[in-house]
Amino acid sequence: MKPSSLWLLAFWFIYVPLFFHFKCNPKHNVFALENEIDHMALIKFKESISTDPNGILLSWNTSTYFCNWYGITCHPTLPRVTELNLQGHKLKGYISPHIGEVPTEGVFRNVSALGVIGNSKLCGGISELHLPPCPVKIKKHAKHHKFRLIVVTLSVVVSLIVLLSALTIYWSRKKGKKPSLNSSTIHQLAKVSYQSLYNGTDGFSTTNLIGSGNFSSVYKGTLELEDRVVAVKVLNLQRKGAHKSFVAECNALKNIKHRNLVQILTCCSSTDYKGQEFKALIFEYMRNGSLEQWLHPTTTSVEHPRTLSLKQRLSIMIDVASALQYLHHECEQSIIHCDLKPSNVLLDDDMIAHVSDFGIARLLSTIQAITSKQSSTLAIKGTVGYAPPEYGMGAEVSTSGDMYSFGILMLEMLTGRRPTDEMFEDGQNICNFVTISFPSKLFQILDRRLIPIEENDRNLNPNIEKCLVSLFKIGLACAVESPKDRMDVVDVSRELHRIQNAFFGRGSVLGNDSSIILLSEGVDNSEG
Repeated sequence: MKPSSLWLLAFWFIYVPLFFHFKCNPKHNVFALENEIDHMALIKFKESISTDPNGILLSWNTSTYFCNWYGITCHPTLPRVTELNLQGHKLKGYISPHIGEVPTEGVFRNVSALGVIGNSKLCGGISELHLPPCPVKIKKHAKHHKFRLIVVTLSVVVSLIVLLSALTIYWSRKKGKKPSLNSSTIHQLAKVSYQSLYNGTDGFSTTNLIGSGNFSSVYKGTLELEDRVVAVKVLNLQRKGAHKSFVAECNALKNIKHRNLVQILTCCSSTDYKGQEFKALIFEYMRNGSLEQWLHPTTTSVEHPRTLSLKQRLSIMIDVASALQYLHHECEQSIIHCDLKPSNVLLDDDMIAHVSDFGIARLLSTIQAITSKQSSTLAIKGTVGYAPPEYGMGAEVSTSGDMYSFGILMLEMLTGRRPTDEMFEDGQNICNFVTISFPSKLFQILDRRLIPIEENDRNLNPNIEKCLVSLFKIGLACAVESPKDRMDVVDVSRELHRIQNAFFGRGSVLGNDSSIILLSEGVDNSEG
């Protein structure tokens, strides 16, 4: 809770009750009348009127001289009221007897100058007015005053307790150490059963299989209770046990939220129908599939070709960089992805990229550390072609390793070639492939789908070429062999945003270029 919210809370619970207490207690106002002039006595009289059906007292306000008020007659030379005539207007209210005492011998003591006939609902006042008493209201008023005093006192006490408690919690959190991701204070996930996942995926049928890897398979399914389409990632674990660690790690991962990360919804740690260990993570389902499916469509999707424009690819690069920046620098504990690749970049309905599997490496390493004395790290060091070279030599995973994978991802998005393409042999790789032809022969290494149909290697839009050169430079700078020489994700994000603003922002060189429209042709946002 912010300090500003605490002071607002204090104002509401302490000062507001006090205000109404004094506002509603006539004694505090009556005593002030002892030194007031006719003007204030009339104001007090008006406040005593609860019903004014004809609105005759509307003129009784501070913007008008009181001698000009309705029913008021003043002395021609002295600013004193000589007559008050409010007869026959059906006024209703309780007149305090103290009004007649101020001013001395004033209009409220001059009975001959005070006309209140025809207002049968008026009561109280000085005895000379011969108005009926208000014994019931006076009695109720005393009771209400006592009750109000008790309520105000209790409100103040409770408010002080709440305020002090909130301040104590706030300062203790501010001064204390931030809780880790594995803190016991994190709310437990609402776990789902194996049976519900089995039913929701039609028995984990191949028709619902939307992806698979060395350590997991992903199925499209529906949660029965919520009637919600989800993605179910079933982990292919070789070891049993570690149930508590798995659930605790899932709880921690669920609390990692960013617009460019796939949100973990819940988990399942159980046994299947064969009695074997079953562990699964349930994610948001992304209707437009993975970046892998867009860059390398299968033969079954030939009838519905899908192409990403240069503008869309740049936007996806920015989304992925934003997710990495959050994981590396903005989480309470830095998180290393370890397996960044196109199949782990998913696209939602608006073609916004979401990075998935960001916690799988840590999840697997936690389970392995508990279930085996000799924990293998092979499972958490990425995929061939995307993993940095130092991982193959036994180096520890690092944020610079993620940046190498990001560089390879960028080069793949620009060339349309996987780093494991058959053409890369005899020491050749995607980095060498780009470096040899960059930048003079850019057209030869570029994904042909990024080139408008009327363009050719001799007539490539110079602005498009400048944009592509800038992107290739970043990809190569991230994928250098030396970890210490790789770009940091903060610098990458800044440069990518600069490129986007320069070439695709409002009023930019490509923002209104008709050729860019051609780069978006053929895009199909159908389910992947």
